[in-house]
Amino acid sequence: MEAGLPADRLTRPDSPRPATGIVHLGLGAFFRAFGCVYFVDAMQASGGDWGIVGVSLRSPDTRDALQPQDWAYTSVTLTPDGPQTRIIDVLNDVLVAPEDPEAVLAAMADPGVRIVSLTVTEKGYCHNPATGALNPDHPDIVKDLNNDVPCSAPGYLVRALQRRRAAGEPPFTVLTCDNLPDNGALVRGVVLDLARRIDPALADWIADHGKFPATMVDRITPATTEADIETVETLIGRRDAAPVMHEPFRQWAVQDDFVNGDRPDLAAAGAQMVDNVTAFEDMKLRMLNGTHSALAYLGYLAGHATISDTVADPVFATYVRQCWAEIMPAVTAPEGVSLPDYADALFDRYANPAIRHRTWQIAMDGSQKLPQRLLGTLRENIAAGRESPALCLAVAGWMRYVSGTDENGEIIDVRDPLADLLRETATDAAPGTVTALLSLEQIFPADIAAHLAAPVMQAASLLWSKGARAAAAEVTS
Repeated sequence: MEAGLPADRLTRPDSPRPATGIVHLGLGAFFRAFGCVYFVDAMQASGGDWGIVGVSLRSPDTRDALQPQDWAYTSVTLTPDGPQTRIIDVLNDVLVAPEDPEAVLAAMADPGVRIVSLTVTEKGYCHNPATGALNPDHPDIVKDLNNDVPCSAPGYLVRALQRRRAAGEPPFTVLTCDNLPDNGALVRGVVLDLARRIDPALADWIADHGKFPATMVDRITPATTEADIETVETLIGRRDAAPVMHEPFRQWAVQDDFVNGDRPDLAAAGAQMVDNVTAFEDMKLRMLNGTHSALAYLGYLAGHATISDTVADPVFATYVRQCWAEIMPAVTAPEGVSLPDYADALFDRYANPAIRHRTWQIAMDGSQKLPQRLLGTLRENIAAGRESPALCLAVAGWMRYVSGTDENGEIIDVRDPLADLLRETATDAAPGTVTALLSLEQIFPADIAAHLAAPVMQAASLLWSKGARAAAAEVTS
């Protein structure tokens, strides 16, 4: 390619295209950097038709970027020694649900599709984060109960399963890949609740024949930037409008419970096929996601743009290790896993300077994440009489963040489904903010809120008076 000339567009390699066996709801960067790669590796190892039709539930942006490339894209592994590229060609199509919901339902109802997987984030399940139950008052669920054409992820699952039952076909396996505790059971409960409100007989059929395996997914995947796109063009010599950037590490623990046992050979791709995912899930949600959120809120408030920048600050390096010291007594290690070694490996992953994972990005949707990532640990520590000053500071950091202004009085762009309520509920002072936010039972169940009032108030007073960095230093001194 001559200097100054535009690069040719990336196109799909000239190789056989697998038939579609999977529909994926929520085709964001994470699943393309994680699940798609596993499925490619599984087919390369053991064959099978596990091509993927991706579905965007909101925006056409991913479809529009990938379509001129015949759905191929570049997976970029960001190592400290430099990036490594690989072309991923497992996608067969990308549908945009608001544009053509019928096409999405038809794809999901196709008997050749044996798995419908999801990465729709915590808020995409339209549930109450404090209880895990379907929220029947959620605007999308209200629409789904009053229309045959769905708009929510649970709505698409229920209506597509309804079509499978009517056609005499077996259900597909619902494979959630989102960071939710006991995620398979949670999604099963949400789907059955919605189905029962639509047709009790359908709910009974899903309960009897459906499968909702639990999973634990792990690969740090920062949002792709325009600079990343330019870097990839330099690396591969072609223009890719939708590359994905990710760390070298990946881990997928999957409960081996699929309809008719029909699944790709994920074990050959390196996934851990297990009877029970709980220990893996609990360890990851609390030790990785919990500390990621803690570092995101406090790091952002302290002026750090990324997680690697945050842990490069010796105060926060000490702080995150204090968080792990508070978390580990509330975690049962999976067989053969050392929690201190796992924490050390997490720190090395956080510190990787090639991973520009923005604190602002991780801070999104905190009202949905807090119950899963931090409150479970705090509940167990309270019951055991263990103090948790670093974790309480993380909760206070979230409260300061969602109040909408930082330590310098600058406006924070808070992205959260409850953003307006949180901003209205918070006040300018620590005591009022803590009391008001702890009263939101959709985030803080009343029993834990009562026990958190004093330690979070103490942490918030420290945070508001001294700032995030000084507060983190004080709770670890």
